[in-house]
Amino acid sequence: MNNFLVKFNHLKKNRTLRFGVPFIVLVVGSSFGLREFTTLRYEFRRNESLSPAALKEIGIQRKPASESTLEKLYEKEKDVDLDNWTNIRGPRPWEDMSVIEKMKEENLAKKKKKVAES
Repeated sequence: MNNFLVKFNHLKKNRTLRFGVPFIVLVVGSSFGLREFTTLRYEFRRNESLSPAALKEIGIQRKPASESTLEKLYEKEKDVDLDNWTNIRGPRPWEDMSVIEKMKEENLAKKKKKVAES
């Protein structure tokens, strides 16, 4: 019995058994725990989609699929001038709104002028 206690005390002082084994158990055990949590996420997700009739009932109108193709979106955006633009910062609560309104009016005038030239 005394021999058993000596070996047990020797194993208690071993750094691998004191720190390594609990770490490995934690890493392996946590992977199994995370698997359970992620399966719960997908089990209880709502997978139902709304029908077009239900969307109309709510008040949402969808565009037809032929109207929003990549080609039509490209045609709509290709005339945008990406080289000449100005960064317009939003107003701060303590700033005077007249400055922001002036900037908006100037931009509107530029756009109207550009449309008139085209």
